[in-house]
Amino acid sequence: MTTATTVSLLRWLRRQLREPTPTRERLEAAIENNDPSEARQLLKGMDFNDAQRRHVESLLTEWERDVRT
Repeated sequence: MTTATTVSLLRWLRRQLREPTPTRERLEAAIENNDPSEARQLLKGMDFNDAQRRHVESLLTEWERDVRT
């Protein structure tokens, strides 16, 4: 299921991770497979500034809520 949140998260990730990397590919797969917990795990180790971290955390939280409903 594609929601506005997952589309937003994919767009954001592609802007932040311009080069295709194994991590980016795994993140895209997690999003396509509707697996916010896997995406959250992968993003833990990424070096984001505070504003980026807050943004991605809010998208992940919203996505997790969507999955539960």
